[in-house]
Amino acid sequence: MSLSSVVAALPQYAVGEQIGEGGMGVVYGGLHRQLGRPVAIKRLPHAVAEDPRMSERFEHEARLLARLDHPHIVPVYDYVRQQGEHLLVMERLDGGTVWSRFSGDGLTAQQSCGIVLAALSGLHAAHDAGVLHLDVKPKNLLFTSNGVVKVADFGISQVVSEGATLVTHGGAVLGTPAYIAPEQAMGNALSPAADVYATGTMLYELLCGDLPFERGGGPIAMIQKRVFQDPRPLPNVPEPLAGVVMRSIAREPDARYRNAETFAIDLAAAAGHLFGPDWLVRLGMPVHLAPQVSSSSTRPSLRPVPERDTVTLTGQRIRATLVDPIPAARLSGSSTLVPAAQVIKPPSTPWALWLVAALALIAMVVVPFVATANTLTTSVTLDLADPVKADGTHLVVTAAGIPIADVERTPEGFVLPGVTRWIVGGAVRAQVDEQPPFLLVSSQTPWLSLMGTGSVLLLLFAFAYLESNLRALRRRQTGVAAIIASVPLGLVLGLAVWLLVSVLLTHEPTMSIALTCGVLGAAAALSASLASKRP
Repeated sequence: MSLSSVVAALPQYAVGEQIGEGGMGVVYGGLHRQLGRPVAIKRLPHAVAEDPRMSERFEHEARLLARLDHPHIVPVYDYVRQQGEHLLVMERLDGGTVWSRFSGDGLTAQQSCGIVLAALSGLHAAHDAGVLHLDVKPKNLLFTSNGVVKVADFGISQVVSEGATLVTHGGAVLGTPAYIAPEQAMGNALSPAADVYATGTMLYELLCGDLPFERGGGPIAMIQKRVFQDPRPLPNVPEPLAGVVMRSIAREPDARYRNAETFAIDLAAAAGHLFGPDWLVRLGMPVHLAPQVSSSSTRPSLRPVPERDTVTLTGQRIRATLVDPIPAARLSGSSTLVPAAQVIKPPSTPWALWLVAALALIAMVVVPFVATANTLTTSVTLDLADPVKADGTHLVVTAAGIPIADVERTPEGFVLPGVTRWIVGGAVRAQVDEQPPFLLVSSQTPWLSLMGTGSVLLLLFAFAYLESNLRALRRRQTGVAAIIASVPLGLVLGLAVWLLVSVLLTHEPTMSIALTCGVLGAAAALSASLASKRP
C-alpha cells in the first residue's frame, strides 16, 4: 500500500516507518514539523473509507475520541479524512506494550494488578464519555517512558463492526478472540460489561500465564468456548483476588461488574488485602485512581494476610505461556465478512450417549425388582435378637455369598451375634448343617440395619458425587480424571440400588444381581460423563 497518500494528507507531519500493524490498520511513526512532537499515525483500512456508513460512523467516533482526556488513555491529537485516507494522529509511546513485558521478563502479581487498575481507570472515563473499547488486550496497553500505562485503540472495533464480532469465510476473526465477551461474539447489545470481560480475561492471563479456556481449535472454536462454556477457576491465586477475577469474566453480563469502576474498587481492595495497604506506593507504578478506588486499596484489611497464600504472588514473575494469541484478520476491501453468530454453533448434544445412560439407568433400577433369586421354599421371620429355633448343631448366615454369622447351637437355639443383628435388614440365606437352606427374614424395620440405612447413604453419596462430576465436566473444570472416577461411582450407585430394593422387598441379596446392577450403574455413569464432557 503506497505511503504517498498518507504523506500528502499530513503535510504538517514528517511520516516515518511503519511501527505496527493489526486487523484494524497500520501504524506509522511521525513527527510534528513545527512542535517537534513524536506521534503515532494510525492508518485505518481502506474498507472504512470505501463504506460511506462506516466512514461517517468513524468520523463521529473520532470526535469523541479526541475529547477523551485521561492520564491512562493515549490522547488523539488529530483526525484527518482526506484523499481516501482515514488517519488518527496519537501520542507515540515507546515504552513497549504490556504484552512485550509479559512475554519477556514477566510481571509480578502486584504489577499486573497495578496495570489493570490503570486500564480500568481509563476505560471508566471512556465509558462515561460514551465510548466502548471492545478490543482490550495486553497489546493495546502501552507504557510511556516513565512507566505510565495507557490504553490505545479506543472505539475502532466498535466503528468497524458496529459492536459485533466479524469473521471471514476462511474462519479468521476481526478482533481478538482470546479476550472477546460472549455477548460481543453473538452480536448482542453491548455495555461496559463487554470491556469488563476483556479486562478480566487479561488479568486472569497476567496472574497465571494462561487463558481461562483450553487452547486449540482455532479462532472460531475459541469464541465458541467463551459463548457456551464457563471459564476455568483461576489457579494458584488466593481469595479474595481470585473471586474478583472470576466475577469479571462471568459468561452472563448481569453476573459481572456493572462497570469498570466497580471492578476497580473490588480489585483494589483484594490487592490491598493480599499485598498490604501501601502496595501501590511500594510498587512505584504511576496509577491515577478515583477517590473511591484509592480508598478501597489503602483501607486496612480486617483479616490477617495468610503468609502461605501470598508467597507465590509477592515476588514471582509470571510469564505468558502462549507465544502469541491467535492473530486477528485484516480488514480489507476484498474481505468477505459475516457476523460470528452466523458461524458459531452450540456444541452438538451427544444424544446416543445420553440414550445409553438413560437405558442403563432404567435397567439398573428395574433389575432388582424383577430379577430375584428367591428359590428358597422355606422362610423364617423373627426378631433377630431372638434365638433361631432349628434342629442341628451349626448355623451359617450369608448375604450375597458373604458369611455374616457362623454360630453353634445353645440350649436356647442359635443366638446370632450382635453385629449380625445390626447388619441384617430384609432377608438373608441361612443353613443349618447339611440341611436345605432357608430364608431368614428380619422382622425389625429395615432402617435400623446397616443393609437398609447403609444402602440409602451409599446411594446418596454416589449420586451426589456423580452429579458434582457431571457438573464439573459441563463447566470444563475437570477432565479425564472425572470420567475415570465415574466408573467406580456408578458401580457403587448400582450396588446401592440393588441392596436397597432387596432389603425393602425382602429378596435374598445375590451376587449375580449385584454385579448386574453394578455394571449397569457403571455404564450409565460412564456414558453420562462422556456426554457431559465439553469438546
